Amino acid sequence: MTTYDDEFYRDILDGLAHGDHGSFVADVLATLSRHDVPRLGAALNRNQVASKRWLADALLASAGPAFARVVVLGGWYGVLAATLLHDERFAIGRVESVDIDAACAPVALALNATHVREGRFAARTADMLALDYAGLRADLVINTSSEHLPDFTGWYARIADGQLLVLQSNDYFACAEHVGCVPDLAAFAAQAPMRERLFEGAQRMRRYTRFMLIGRK
Repeated sequence: MTTYDDEFYRDILDGLAHGDHGSFVADVLATLSRHDVPRLGAALNRNQVASKRWLADALLASAGPAFARVVVLGGWYGVLAATLLHDERFAIGRVESVDIDAACAPVALALNATHVREGRFAARTADMLALDYAGLRADLVINTSSEHLPDFTGWYARIADGQLLVLQSNDYFACAEHVGCVPDLAAFAAQAPMRERLFEGAQRMRRYTRFMLIGRK
């Protein structure tokens, strides 16, 4: 096994140690056996899993456990969807994970195989900047990829007033893919004005600080 392989699997195992077990781990192992996806290690590393557990805890405390339809934007490989659907504290009918990269959907379906069989998970390839948000009819829209949007304001304007949202961004300006970072929580809150703010917070990670807002636009 190469040094790269060591780091790849160490990232995944370190992340799983801070996440759920049982059927989720089984789905992860099956995904690894079927898909050669080096970036899956990044999607399941400790920081990523910790930020998703933080989201789940804050969402439960601020907005409750029951959501008939959840849409996750920038869903990547479906880790957040799996985190929420495997969390027995929640009563979620269905999660749709949306990502612009078509290569993400097969991996997300494998990672959420348990919930695909139950009819509770779907993966969709689409650009969040072009979605018809009124047509989504989602109880909850989650966007943890705000830092990847070159025009966050334009995206936010597309969201209907009253929509329940969970938003995350960060101050990791050193990452070239992060074209929409914010310097602090106050800047993020100003970027996403809400008529009802249910939660706002910051969590320090190893290389950056992640910011989160939960509320109704």
